[in-house]
Amino acid sequence: MPEVKSMFREVLPKQGQLSVEDVPTMVLCKPKLLPLKSVTLEKLEKMQQEAQELIRQQELALKQQQQPERTETSSPRQYQ
Repeated sequence: MPEVKSMFREVLPKQGQLSVEDVPTMVLCKPKLLPLKSVTLEKLEKMQQEAQELIRQQELALKQQQQPERTETSSPRQYQ
């Protein structure tokens, strides 16, 4: 195999310490637990549920008010 010459010459010190550059490797850390729903999303869902419940209560109250009126105003039919 032919030898490839690089632009840089390798220099080894004759005195002192020899340092070697380490290749960066991935370091694993503890996994972070993330909530499935954000706090904002939970607040929005809660507000939506409260609004739906309020609408249901208003509809029930409206139906209950309309029911007695129908029975009072309607007269029984007599068939001949």
